[in-house]
Amino acid sequence: MKLIIKGGLVADPVTGKTELLDVVVEDGRVVRLDKPPTGADRTAMVIDATGQVVLPGLIDAHTHLREPGQEHKEDIASGTAAAALGGFTTVAAMANTDPVIDSRTEVEFVLKRAAETGLVNVLPVGAVTKGQKGEELAELGDMAEAGAVAFSDDGQAIANAELMRCALEYAKMFGRPIIDHCQDESLTNEGVMHQGYWSTILGLRGIPAAAEEVQVARDIILAGRTGGRLHLTHLSSAGSLDLLRWAKERGLPVTADVTPHHLSLTDEVVRRLDYDTGTKVNPPFRSQRDLEALRQAVGEGLIDLIATDHAPHHFDDKDVEYNYASFGIVGLETAVGLVVTNLVEPGILDWAGVARLMSLGPARLFGLKAKGRLEAGGDADLTIIDPKAEWTVDPAGFASKGRNTPFGGMVLRGRVTATIVRGRPVVLDGKLVEQ
Repeated sequence: MKLIIKGGLVADPVTGKTELLDVVVEDGRVVRLDKPPTGADRTAMVIDATGQVVLPGLIDAHTHLREPGQEHKEDIASGTAAAALGGFTTVAAMANTDPVIDSRTEVEFVLKRAAETGLVNVLPVGAVTKGQKGEELAELGDMAEAGAVAFSDDGQAIANAELMRCALEYAKMFGRPIIDHCQDESLTNEGVMHQGYWSTILGLRGIPAAAEEVQVARDIILAGRTGGRLHLTHLSSAGSLDLLRWAKERGLPVTADVTPHHLSLTDEVVRRLDYDTGTKVNPPFRSQRDLEALRQAVGEGLIDLIATDHAPHHFDDKDVEYNYASFGIVGLETAVGLVVTNLVEPGILDWAGVARLMSLGPARLFGLKAKGRLEAGGDADLTIIDPKAEWTVDPAGFASKGRNTPFGGMVLRGRVTATIVRGRPVVLDGKLVEQ
């Protein structure tokens, strides 16, 4: 298939530049980038991207697809449809399924199902420990050989420091990062939101920022001692950012991501939405000071990537009292709108910065050399965004099976108009293309 994307503002995350270019795609690869107008080619499909931004395909480093075993919450078909509508051409599928992705068999199952039903590229993430129980290392080498791009017990923190040290050393042998859910459970005290003014006012048990920061500090030290690659996921507190800065100043093998939702809301939203369980996330929404620190860290380049932590839940998991509701919100279909509204529009990020954080950064994390950048010879995974389009978040219209979001009814700026995977459009004019 030959495809020409005409007249879009192409953002290059490597050089940091944006330029009006035509992108010519053939046989799943970017053939060349031309100054418009590119000559007419009757054999090619043409997408007019005038007034829109063309990015290397977005990559989500943290997606819960729930398959196998939790298909009532999400499956690979519905999750990748949501990803495509959100502009993501590749997603990393986290390991906390049922059964847990902790062996070659489960890794191969995810890859097989993705080939059968997925609309975008799916990268399996294997568990660090067997059954995510934090007791014994899983077969990391076997999973790496089968196609796991990283290891994580996300959803569960690894409490045993010696086990974490061994995991970093072992994963290093296979060139894979450990994606670290940082939370000292002895400090969370069964909390359900950020510990602070609003938890006190609302009468809810709080999770202190220190619960995250203590484990961030521990694991940074372990990464320094082992040389293993540590990726700190969904950081939420100003204190964690200080520790990350300390690690990077010393050249330690540590990277980090933040989520669009932690860049958008504070703990006050629990009051404003009257205990809506769509606001219950882990780590929790933090204070205004933390929110401002996260945005500043993104703007100054301290953060390596933005990841959604897309965590769909069945209605029954959320339609209960706040204390008993499951943690997590859906994020694939709102990520671009939140980033544009809260980071691009205020001038914190330019479009090359968006490409760096949502395409190049995750590609580097997983060692995807042909993805994350827009250049001749690279994979033709592309995302086209109308930066001025305004739209209202309607959870009922999500492709994801999950409806658990605090952003319902919010008006956002910036909408995905086309998603192209391996040179083929899977979304056009903001709608899924029939396959």
